[in-house]
Amino acid sequence: MEQAPAATRILVIDDDAELCALLQRFLAGEGFDAECIHTGAEGVRAAQKGSHDLILLDVMMPDISGFDALRRIRASSRTPLLMLTAKGDTQDRVLGLEMGADDYLPKPFDPPELAARIRAILRRVQSPAAYGTARLTIADVDVDFGSRTVRQNGRTLELTSVEFDLLAVLLRSAGSAVSREQLAREVLRREHSPFDRSIDTHVYHLRRKLGVRPDGGERIKSIRGEGYLYAAPTAQPAGR
Repeated sequence: MEQAPAATRILVIDDDAELCALLQRFLAGEGFDAECIHTGAEGVRAAQKGSHDLILLDVMMPDISGFDALRRIRASSRTPLLMLTAKGDTQDRVLGLEMGADDYLPKPFDPPELAARIRAILRRVQSPAAYGTARLTIADVDVDFGSRTVRQNGRTLELTSVEFDLLAVLLRSAGSAVSREQLAREVLRREHSPFDRSIDTHVYHLRRKLGVRPDGGERIKSIRGEGYLYAAPTAQPAGR
């Protein structure tokens, strides 16, 4: 008999026990297996084991802050992570993205939206075939979609899952501007809001990690009124 696929494993780090119990029941109904931990330090230890497919991390924790937990997790783990932030606290959201969170969701939230965000993140990291090629190379940047790794001048770049997909979209359209609306749909899997600075924050950090081009020029250019452009020759597949 064929064995059923294992449920997606989600680690929830949140000190609100009542909320965690509700989330466990809801996520189980959506096909997810959620483990809840109520302190930041214990959550970090669980995250570092690498046995989960996605992490939900609350900003407000009783022992260490969610940001401190995020910093510790990102020191050794690239597991996709969605931060739960206070509603309307833009500074928390931007800080979370800057520190390596893949996305954020303000509290209180609708459970169906949480499930949609989780599935969007998982689709990004589990569907390399969507890019249409196994590898893509432009000048000194080489992207392997199967392993989701990026090498630049022979060194491996440590990118979050959002940064990887953002770079992939920009490289596929190298030499042409890509709108924020398209980047939000393809990378974040949601519609762009004029007040949402997520894409800009991710671009900022991607620029820092890539550095300048060999000729000293800027790799990712801001196009006023349009979006962003990867300033390089048209991308050529480097094999299938």
